[in-house]
Amino acid sequence: MGFFEDYFKTICEKTAQVEAGSLEAACRYLKEAKELRKKVIIAGNGGSAAISSHLSVDLTKNAGIRAINFNEYDLITCFANDYGYEKWLEKSLQSYAEPDDVIILISCSGASRNIINAARKAKEMGLTVITFSGFSKDNPLKKLGDLNLWVDCSEYNIVETVHQAWLLAVADKLTRENKK
Repeated sequence: MGFFEDYFKTICEKTAQVEAGSLEAACRYLKEAKELRKKVIIAGNGGSAAISSHLSVDLTKNAGIRAINFNEYDLITCFANDYGYEKWLEKSLQSYAEPDDVIILISCSGASRNIINAARKAKEMGLTVITFSGFSKDNPLKKLGDLNLWVDCSEYNIVETVHQAWLLAVADKLTRENKK
């Protein structure tokens, strides 16, 4: 089998390994946030930040769920400069999050210090925490969420592609329900 055949086979297999019940649970958390007039905050680094942007727009525009992400370079660089990169997201939550908001944290490795600190701060502040990670099954992020979705893979682009597929599937389900 060639590289591309193997690559796309792996993506299909990993995407299909999701527990549908976990995606349904994610939908319930997001619908509850909407019903309570709360917001969904989505964050990640690098490619996961790009997924955060895509998802926040789809949830807001199509599913009618107020969603934001923290991808403004001025916010990131200001808070990282003042508090350190590992704390910029945690400090952003202190400024923007409210109890009963939902936060979706995306990290391929599940070991990104800024994402882990944000998960801990979110729990402390009374947010519902949904995590998306990969790599090690016992990664630190996977231990911190109310709901944890994990990809059994250690290749960044495959993990990110699977995360995006799962998250956009959630957005599409909520969009269909919003149109009824």
